[in-house]
Amino acid sequence: MADDFVKAVEDGLKLSKRIYFGKDRSVAPPKMAAMEKSSSHSYLPSAPMAYAVISDPAMVDNPDIPSYQPHVHGRCDPPALIPLQMNGVVLEADCYLDTALVTVTGSWRVHCVMGSRHCDVCVAVPMGEQGSVLGVEVGTNSKTYCTQQIAMDEKNDVEKVAKAENGAFIKPHIFTFTVPLVDGGSNLSIKVSWSQRLSHSKGQFSLSIPFSFPQYVTPAGKKISKKEKIQLNVDSGPGTGLLCETTSHPLKEQQRQVGKLGFLYESEVLQWSSSDFTFTYTVSSSHIFGGVLLQSPSIVDSDQRDMFCFYLFPGNQQSQKAFRREVIFVVDVSGSMREKPLDDTKSALFAALSKLDPEDSFNIIAFNGDTYRYSSRMELATEQAIEKVTQWINMNFVAGDGTNILLPLNQAMEMLCNTRDAIPMVFLITDGSVEDERQICDVMSSLLTNQGSICPRVHTFGIGTFCNHYFLRMLAIIGRGHHDAASDADSIEVRMKAFFDRASSTVLANVTIDAMDNMDGIEVYPSRIPDLLSESPLIVSGRYQGAFPETLKATGILADLSNFVVDLKVQKAKDIPLDKVARMSIKSGIISEYTRTILLETQRGKDDTGSTRVPEHGDQHKQVPSKIEQQKATNFKGQKIIMLRSLGLGFGNLTATAENLSPGYEEEKLPEAAEIFVKAASNCCGKLCGRCCCMCCIQTCSRMNDQCAIVLTQLCGAIACLGCFSCCELCCSGKD
Repeated sequence: MADDFVKAVEDGLKLSKRIYFGKDRSVAPPKMAAMEKSSSHSYLPSAPMAYAVISDPAMVDNPDIPSYQPHVHGRCDPPALIPLQMNGVVLEADCYLDTALVTVTGSWRVHCVMGSRHCDVCVAVPMGEQGSVLGVEVGTNSKTYCTQQIAMDEKNDVEKVAKAENGAFIKPHIFTFTVPLVDGGSNLSIKVSWSQRLSHSKGQFSLSIPFSFPQYVTPAGKKISKKEKIQLNVDSGPGTGLLCETTSHPLKEQQRQVGKLGFLYESEVLQWSSSDFTFTYTVSSSHIFGGVLLQSPSIVDSDQRDMFCFYLFPGNQQSQKAFRREVIFVVDVSGSMREKPLDDTKSALFAALSKLDPEDSFNIIAFNGDTYRYSSRMELATEQAIEKVTQWINMNFVAGDGTNILLPLNQAMEMLCNTRDAIPMVFLITDGSVEDERQICDVMSSLLTNQGSICPRVHTFGIGTFCNHYFLRMLAIIGRGHHDAASDADSIEVRMKAFFDRASSTVLANVTIDAMDNMDGIEVYPSRIPDLLSESPLIVSGRYQGAFPETLKATGILADLSNFVVDLKVQKAKDIPLDKVARMSIKSGIISEYTRTILLETQRGKDDTGSTRVPEHGDQHKQVPSKIEQQKATNFKGQKIIMLRSLGLGFGNLTATAENLSPGYEEEKLPEAAEIFVKAASNCCGKLCGRCCCMCCIQTCSRMNDQCAIVLTQLCGAIACLGCFSCCELCCSGKD
């Protein structure tokens, strides 16, 4: 689907050459940079973008300066995408604990369509690490749009009204949706919010937001004001020290408090930002520390229990002793993993094996319908053993039929049941779904409950969208592990290598929080607390009723098997939105397998001027406009509902797994031109045949000149002769 998008943008840029900007060279359209010409993948959006969807190339023209354009025959199949010129952009990022809430607000103009015509506008939003869309608001001259999350049990009721689907991911991190019927020459104000994970390593947090705009979105003309603004706020929690390390844009410090930093960048520019926005900062501490945040629910929240968020930061653990590891890799080698998925998995597996210490031990279990075990016992990770297992993997990782997950997991648990003085870990890698997933969770829960002081950690990695990511997440929670996924075949190796490194970096095991079990109505997510990793802080959230203790203690086991205890101070979270940072909720607008996103279209009222603007400083802390809130409370009355495609990873596909379909096969592709032509031709002929006897057709034939009448008569005669030949062949062939 990404290739189809790139081809559509290439066609759109060719079409944009029809636009006349006047004789003055100062208003000439910007040219593509050399880098943009060198690689077609540079046409994938590297910042929030808007595109005019062009099916009829004859509509392409400057709405302000109409010009003579040569007539264009035919249509664009599939439609071309012309990047719209951007008039202003504001980036707002709020970093809380390990999460960043990002909002980009911009103004685009449909500069490439005649003022008397209209077109759809495709909006593309690239997001950062593990990005999840929170909300979209769009304003045109005559209409407004906003997204809303609905529960899956409401989906059927909504689909009775909303037949068409909209929205898709052209890449795992690039979300697109379409705004219908926007007038040529009009402006759009678009506000998109999403959450993304902060990268963490050795006490340093990194934020990276796609913010690199191509040159061809710069408005033609030097007199047009181009305002660029970036607002950044960092809140790492009470009592923490922050130190700014690096930044990609010239930020000016506005606020500095204990645990808080605020920056602003605002400027009139000649060209938009050509680099992604990056910012790194350090939470200064050489030891493990943490705290507890409390917050009351909002009035509109259906769950009126109070919220809490418990966090632990690993600090800079460079001198800390590392846990000894006993690792078993359980790898899916079913038919759907053939070629690239299996080759990338092998490369990531070789990298993970090479990073094991000689005192660590390992084993490999490959599975499809059967299981293939490297060794009957755990092997020390010596140099000779790594070379030997590498040869075994190359010989035995051959794709076959069937997918049986329970059997290899049972074998792995049996081999790790007697682990002492080490962290036992199971890495499950699969791209398929199985029918006994509930049974697998029940069996693993029973086995892990009966284990010794340090039970095996189950880490899961899903490939593609045919596997049940919800099941893999639940299995990781039961096993005190972590889950990650690569829904794009091109990202398998990179994400899997990073996942192995992160999940193997345990600094504190068997984490528990005292006094939590004695509280009323408490709900904790995740239900089984995972280990604290040096590559990722530990965040545990939940709901409770009644009084919360003033202090808590977190305990765990260090690598030398000594006990560790840290006091956690309980404080009120005044500025941190816990509902968005630490939990999944329909009220918070966070996507999951149990929700669907809809786009609500509302006609502007008579008092609405339809003007667009870029928010001024200070708007980033305001809630959604009250008018939008009123729209959401009307139960969709008087609003057009556009159902977006499911944006969660989903519950898997048993049929695709049984048929051994490879990841990426499920990608929706834009229809080919020949296919569209056949459908259009058949539809056109059907309509023509349905009207061939009407009075309009008779009147048309009566006005036909002699030459046309002769040609039409000869054509009908030829068709009749062909019919006679076919009839004679059937009658005279001697067949019954």
